[in-house]
Amino acid sequence: MIFHELEHWIEVPWVIQAALLAAALLLFGGVLVRRRVAEPQGGVVPDEGISVRNILEVLVEWLAGLARDRMGPDWRRYFPIIGTMFFFILVSNLMGLIPGLDGATSDASTTWAWAVISWIFYTGIGIRRHGIGNYLVKFMGPSFFEAQIAGRTVHFRLIMPLFLPLELLLDLARMLTLAVRLLANMFADHTVIGVWLTLVPVGIPAIFMGLGLIISFLQAFVFALLTMIYIGLALEEPH
Repeated sequence: MIFHELEHWIEVPWVIQAALLAAALLLFGGVLVRRRVAEPQGGVVPDEGISVRNILEVLVEWLAGLARDRMGPDWRRYFPIIGTMFFFILVSNLMGLIPGLDGATSDASTTWAWAVISWIFYTGIGIRRHGIGNYLVKFMGPSFFEAQIAGRTVHFRLIMPLFLPLELLLDLARMLTLAVRLLANMFADHTVIGVWLTLVPVGIPAIFMGLGLIISFLQAFVFALLTMIYIGLALEEPH
């Protein structure tokens, strides 16, 4: 693998090299699209045929529609991190399909990093919207009855001691599921392709690479979609 060989020469972990290359490819694609849109009529008339700009515009419009449905009227405020997450994971997944390269998402440090970012992001959104006290109400279980005490409505959540630690644990488990799902699927996919390339260099690996393209896209989509859903849940009013 190229990155593993370079690691011995430049003493930079291969996963950092892969992540930097994925980021560079995204920046390069963004610059190309920006320059194309800045041309006369560039923001109105789409390119002919299949181009980087057309592909990115279709994906962004599709993601924006999902974000609008899942995160509500304030979706534009949170969309940049969702888009960055989706495209970085997608490019990294696709890099792993190229013989001689590795994608950063084949390493646990990358998948865990994005999972932690996702958790911090939607938790921060929920706390900012509702305040930490009201946000924690989501984890306290149902209110069985309420009473007016000193002019305030007090909710009696009798099973809060059971619900609170369990719900907090389940919320933290979202990071585990995000990280492990992405890592397991991409590691398994890239490993299978690598094995078939070694055993039968022609023919059969192409089938698995085609499946790998689908899996790479689906895993990026699922990660972004779940993060949108978690943000939508964090924005909901606590009961």
